[in-house]
Amino acid sequence: MQKVTDNVYTDTTLRGCNPSVVVTSDGVVVIDPGQLPTKVVELRTFAEERGPIRFVINTEHHVDHIFGNYFFRGAGTVIANKGVDDNFMVVGPDLDPYEYAKEAVPTDDPEGAAIFPERAVYERDMNRPQVVFTGDVTLRVGEHVFELIHTPGHTPGQVAVYVPQERVVFTGDTIFSECQTWLMSSDVDGWLAALDRIGEIDFDYLVPGHGPVTDKAYLKVQRSNLL
Repeated sequence: MQKVTDNVYTDTTLRGCNPSVVVTSDGVVVIDPGQLPTKVVELRTFAEERGPIRFVINTEHHVDHIFGNYFFRGAGTVIANKGVDDNFMVVGPDLDPYEYAKEAVPTDDPEGAAIFPERAVYERDMNRPQVVFTGDVTLRVGEHVFELIHTPGHTPGQVAVYVPQERVVFTGDTIFSECQTWLMSSDVDGWLAALDRIGEIDFDYLVPGHGPVTDKAYLKVQRSNLL
């Protein structure tokens, strides 16, 4: 895990999203646990070594952000926007998210095959969000504040997570740092508005959904990639 600040860690090296951890005086908050089984298990171990897991935040419904919830059963409360819950592991005409996660294992996490759940087992307890919100919401864990800011565009339930005490914002896939932007069915106008909203935040470190940690200046780069 890359150390961003004294209390913030992320991993930008994996296939899929950047799973992240924030350590507080009263436990740990996990942001987007990822999808590769052994990597998710390692993430849980890393988090639990630093305190009890209080929350798992999903910033969107795409499988690389939510499949790992399964391996966090019994560890903290899963929280997400209603748009995430409404679309959680929904099979679409062009994509079965379960099969997408499974297909990544042989090439990106061969050891994960031994613990990858069969579909029936997985669907019995996917560890969906237990707290579902609309708009924005603020969490307080120890001395840290987590502002979950609704930033729809890339997905309807997209959220950014701002931790002012660390001067860090986790944007989810509103930012693709130095990598290809995944558009598909995104609402580009909404996405541009989301960039504006994130630009109003006072922060030093931007942890994107994909790619290396960056800063506020990258908002302009992402905007240019959408226009």
